[in-house]
Amino acid sequence: MLLKDKIIIITGVGPGMGRKMALLAAAEGAKVAVSARSEGFIKDVVGEITAAGGNAIAVPTDVADMAQCQRLADATVEAFGSITGLVNSAYRHGPMGGSFEAGDLEEWAANMNVTCFGALRMAKAVLPAMKKAGGGAIVNVGTMAAVKPMAGEEDYATAKAAMNGATRQLAREFGKYNIRVNMTRMGWLWGAAVKGYITWAAQNQGVSEQSLIDPIIRNIPIGVIPPDEECAKSVLFFVSDYSKMVTGATLDVNGGEYMAP
Repeated sequence: MLLKDKIIIITGVGPGMGRKMALLAAAEGAKVAVSARSEGFIKDVVGEITAAGGNAIAVPTDVADMAQCQRLADATVEAFGSITGLVNSAYRHGPMGGSFEAGDLEEWAANMNVTCFGALRMAKAVLPAMKKAGGGAIVNVGTMAAVKPMAGEEDYATAKAAMNGATRQLAREFGKYNIRVNMTRMGWLWGAAVKGYITWAAQNQGVSEQSLIDPIIRNIPIGVIPPDEECAKSVLFFVSDYSKMVTGATLDVNGGEYMAP
């Protein structure tokens, strides 16, 4: 029970890695507040958790709204008594296949507001409870695209890169409260989101899905697109006590496709 007695909020829970993180966290002994804008989906995830004997609540939240972020923190404390972990995985992505030249900077600003500032709002919302608990751990979920630019990822990657800087800043400030702040930088995640993208790209380009998958795999030393469930474990490592002496760090989770210097 790697996360026994932990009380964790996970934002941006969708059908991919977010759902896997919530299920794994509960299976490892954590009490979990499952959050996203889609109330129906997160209620289904909580249903899966409770059916397996876990403990979770669903709290619909738009992280672009500070009041809703505070409501999520308050609901978690009311349900479980405290907060010891926060996983910021909520994000916003602009239209696929865009570019800076043709793009709308207001769209970029909207993405930044959700992806980076949403994480900052949540950090501010959970801070009092974590201080009262004597410490905690915050994990910001980033992207390899922030350090290995990819066409069509401009707005998303920029917002995640800003989150990377914010991670180190918060780690420096929150250390005095025994609160650790780290980041996982995800590459390709084989799950619902990437499968959907591959299907869309294949149809858009008039090619087979396998013809798009093969070159991705060739760039990954371990020889597979990392399954989202395995990548979820890397995120949860940072809210566990196994990373108790780690803060301000970024962990690349991409099967070796990008290796930080």
